[in-house]
Amino acid sequence: MRVFQIEGDWGFDNLNLSERPEPKPGPGDVVIRMRMASLNARDLIVPERGYGRATGELPLIPISDGVGEIVEIGAGVTRVAVGDRVCPTYFQNWTSGEPSPERFASALGGPNDGVMAELVCLSQEGVVKVPEYLSDAEAATLPCAALTAWSAVVTHGQTRAGDRILVQGTGGVALFAVAFAKMHGAHVTVISSSDDKLEKVRSMGADQTINYRETEDWARASRPITFDRGGFDNIIELGGAKTLPLSLRAVRPGGTLSMIGVLSGLNIEASLGLIVARQVRLQGVTVGHRDGFEAMLAAMALHGTRPVLGKTFAFEDLRPALEHVRKGGHFGKTLIKF
Repeated sequence: MRVFQIEGDWGFDNLNLSERPEPKPGPGDVVIRMRMASLNARDLIVPERGYGRATGELPLIPISDGVGEIVEIGAGVTRVAVGDRVCPTYFQNWTSGEPSPERFASALGGPNDGVMAELVCLSQEGVVKVPEYLSDAEAATLPCAALTAWSAVVTHGQTRAGDRILVQGTGGVALFAVAFAKMHGAHVTVISSSDDKLEKVRSMGADQTINYRETEDWARASRPITFDRGGFDNIIELGGAKTLPLSLRAVRPGGTLSMIGVLSGLNIEASLGLIVARQVRLQGVTVGHRDGFEAMLAAMALHGTRPVLGKTFAFEDLRPALEHVRKGGHFGKTLIKF
């Protein structure tokens, strides 16, 4: 079968279209014929071994998110059946409960082989059935970006009707966060550097928008939005080093900063006093578990929530697709069609 794999040495120059034997399921395993995949920011980091030893060993099949159809099952499989359409979970060993080193070491697309293979063999515990109303392209976007947003807004954020939420940017996680926050009755503010993208998120239901290039001190600019509570209840923090100091000024006393992205850098200079004296919670968010995934799918089906889709590339064009993501400027998830 055809696969894309990083082989020989790390680096994008060593990401090649190759061949591997077709997998056979062992007890409790399923074989999935992949239909679509979608790309995340981490897929740009993995080929460069950006997570160090936690990236895995070579050869490595990259890409974490996708959807396919089960074509073969091993002995003892009861959760799913041949013909079911499923998404692999991002963390294969994290079905519920608290995270652990073992659970975090089971991520697809590094350190475990990912979904850029025509056939993928996984444990039945590491797949979820996809609602019928979602297309293959829509379903392929869910395992990483959607569940990360769900964990930030719902599982950890416990968003309630009337909450004030601020979402940074208009990437994959951000757009899902807008959708889930509105699903739960929150007032949503989005910041971005693009007026065109801000117009699009307003059409998705965003209540307020701020262009942070035109208004660099967006923390001050947002005060009229949250004057009745002294700041946002939850800020979906995707920027990292450059945005966190502003987020600390914009969050309310007792509020939450859902730390997800580090797009503007890893190392921060911020006042710890703003955290301690105002009892702000910094909540790291790394995707989530299978139970959360299934709860998210149930809520999406109830509300008819659909992901925002971007450009689609052919299987053979993985490298151009990754370059498309690297350049930025896109709106909606970038997809790979098998």
